[in-house]
Amino acid sequence: MSSENKEQHDLSPSDLPEETYSLPSGVPLEAQTGTSTDFRQLKTNDRCRPYCRIYMEPHEKRDINIKQFVIRKLQKSCQCSPARVKNRIFDFLPVLRWLPKYDLKKNILGDMMSGLIVGILLVPQSIAYSLLAGQEPIYGLYTSFFASIIYFLFGTSRHISVGIFGILCLMIGEVVDRELHKAFPNPVATSSPSAVISNGSMVVNHTVDGFCDKSCYAIKIGSTVTFMAGVYQVAMGFFQVGFVSVYLSDALLSGFVTGASFTILTSQAKYLLGLRLPRSNGVGSVITTWIHIFRNIHKTNVCDLITSLLCLLVLLPTKELNEHFKSKLKAPIPTELIVVVAATLASHFGKLNENYNSSVAGQIPTGFMPPKAPDWSLIPNVAVDAIAISIIGFAITVSLSEMFAKKHGYTVKANQEMYAIGFCNIIPSFFHCITTSAALAKTLVKESTGCQTQLSAIVTALVLLLVLLVIAPLFYSLQKCVLGVITIVNLRGALLKFRELPKMWRLSRMDTLIWFVTMLSSALLSTEIGLLVGVCFSMFCVILRTQKPKFSLLGLEEESEIFESISEYKNLQTQSGIKVFRFIAPLYYINKECFKSALYKKTLNPVLTKAAWKKAAKRKLKEETVTFSGIPDDVSMHLSHDPLELHTIVIDCSAIQFLDTAGIHTLKEVRRDYEAIGIQVLLAQCNSSVRDSLTRGEYCKKEEESLLFYSVSEAVAFAVDSQKQKGVCVLNGLSLSGD
Repeated sequence: MSSENKEQHDLSPSDLPEETYSLPSGVPLEAQTGTSTDFRQLKTNDRCRPYCRIYMEPHEKRDINIKQFVIRKLQKSCQCSPARVKNRIFDFLPVLRWLPKYDLKKNILGDMMSGLIVGILLVPQSIAYSLLAGQEPIYGLYTSFFASIIYFLFGTSRHISVGIFGILCLMIGEVVDRELHKAFPNPVATSSPSAVISNGSMVVNHTVDGFCDKSCYAIKIGSTVTFMAGVYQVAMGFFQVGFVSVYLSDALLSGFVTGASFTILTSQAKYLLGLRLPRSNGVGSVITTWIHIFRNIHKTNVCDLITSLLCLLVLLPTKELNEHFKSKLKAPIPTELIVVVAATLASHFGKLNENYNSSVAGQIPTGFMPPKAPDWSLIPNVAVDAIAISIIGFAITVSLSEMFAKKHGYTVKANQEMYAIGFCNIIPSFFHCITTSAALAKTLVKESTGCQTQLSAIVTALVLLLVLLVIAPLFYSLQKCVLGVITIVNLRGALLKFRELPKMWRLSRMDTLIWFVTMLSSALLSTEIGLLVGVCFSMFCVILRTQKPKFSLLGLEEESEIFESISEYKNLQTQSGIKVFRFIAPLYYINKECFKSALYKKTLNPVLTKAAWKKAAKRKLKEETVTFSGIPDDVSMHLSHDPLELHTIVIDCSAIQFLDTAGIHTLKEVRRDYEAIGIQVLLAQCNSSVRDSLTRGEYCKKEEESLLFYSVSEAVAFAVDSQKQKGVCVLNGLSLSGD
């Protein structure tokens, strides 16, 4: 930079003229079409005057004393006052805030209606999902009952329905089946009335009266997994690490649910056919299960098959009708309950179990079992499995609560939602329950039937309580194939996601690819591995987007100071001798080479230009047989060469979120390479993070701070002024407007 230029830009703001200048007049521009236009005419003197810069003085950063900072935080958190205690209690139990203000006349009818309908729907679903989790039907009813009450106390959403959820039941069922196989390695032992508890290498028999049979051990496993999942969720709420859910995008969750739905459908297919097959576990369990089904297809129970077909013929059309007329129906038709009652009566009076060996639900006891702590010895076996279950549970709950809160114009606290769903798992785990979360289908029903507050959850709990105390034994003759049909029909929403794939593909091909990878891995491998593969693949896609980002040359929109891509928009003006380059990604070690190659491609390659100069110099030396002392590099610099039309490159940094060490070194290298061939590099629109990184990386010397600009138009005007001050004529020959 010339001394004159440096002197002018070292002026303080008070020394500058009052007017703000844009690009100087009389400088020709070349549009993409090749026609020349002029920038806006400005009142300027004949001599070049400095362009008015914006100078901002940053706040001085105070040195943080870690010890004093920690002490202040502890003092603040340990302060106690009646108001502070009251707020803490009300935050922990949100029901204390809204229940005293409950509008009885306005809300009671909608809450009672929605609570009653959701309770009726939950009865058959709770029984059906219990089989999915490898449990007796009573435990599904317990789970939905306790979850409804606890979320009523701790939740902040007014609309979501928390209870038993199919995907989580499937994940628990896989853990239960694995641990049961360890405890009951001998199939003969499982049919005996004695029970087996595995304690490492020791197997202990217990009688049913005093200790635990196979069913009891299954719920021990399920409640221990539930307890650990709840502990993880409360810990995440306490340490405020809910950011983990950001790695579960909508496409990933949708693909995971769809893939898990195939696993659920596969696990229930044997009930529809009346086959008694062992549950397959591990990688490829879906394929293994279907192989077992087709190998044993000749053993199909005709009675169960006919019942399954009849239930499907009833449930599928009514589900479609409920969906089609949901805006006109005050409440959905409780077809599932009707089918359960009709099938139970037909099975009881037709004696299908005795006459056709049809598999039935069996004895469902009334009342509640005494509370019992989870099996602490099982925690090392299930601790890792509970991590995925806890993340899926709170991610679905938080996303649904925020979605419906936004729809109805109120706010929810994501941190409190994690506490709520955590306690919905920890407390019920002492009452023989399995993991719960919010469920979209039941939440939609709850909202559409007039729900106003979580008081509807108490009505749902009362319906379940009535079933638990009185009605449960009446489901003794209910065929398991009916429960399997109910489970499969409820997968309809997840399986219909395939309809949305064309729209998803048009919106985002990357999201569609994430959906497919997560869906296939969840279905063909396992639910836990599928979730892990989906998270890893989505993170890889994010990295891939930054590794191969978009970039373009920019032009000026006529009669404005807006610069946009000349490859995307027409009639943009470009300044001769100046190119504006935009890179849309953070500049770090992964994409530094992409940045350099893109910049060289869009402007010119300084390395190749310098090499061409050296080659021309050597050729000229050979032709003229002139001898110079010194190395060829020095020789080439002393020889005259044609001046480049390009004299300035402006890098628009507005889309560069951050720089790392490699990014700073890359900018330094680019600037050094271009300056070696007489081209100056200017940076514009750097955010504070990028400016701090450049300062720490010593990109600019103190006297060169004028090379950083707050806007692209300011950088372009500076380039034009500096060229005028140097006495460089602006060339009009070669067009530089091509992208």
